[in-house]
Amino acid sequence: MLVIPVKEGESIERSLKKFKRKFEKTGAMRQLRARKQYVKPSVGRRKEMKKARYVQGLRQEEEG
Repeated sequence: MLVIPVKEGESIERSLKKFKRKFEKTGAMRQLRARKQYVKPSVGRRKEMKKARYVQGLRQEEEG
């Protein structure tokens, strides 16, 4: 459960922004979306490897 201390005189918008930031950091929505659909372990690994190759390519391109 997220607890956001609200200081006296602090606006609701600012408190809401703090809440949204904290909620995003927990990764709850990402986890829910990932669990919506079953992904076979082999498919998940393949996707991770593809992403890793892409990121590595970007880093090499940046260096050279």
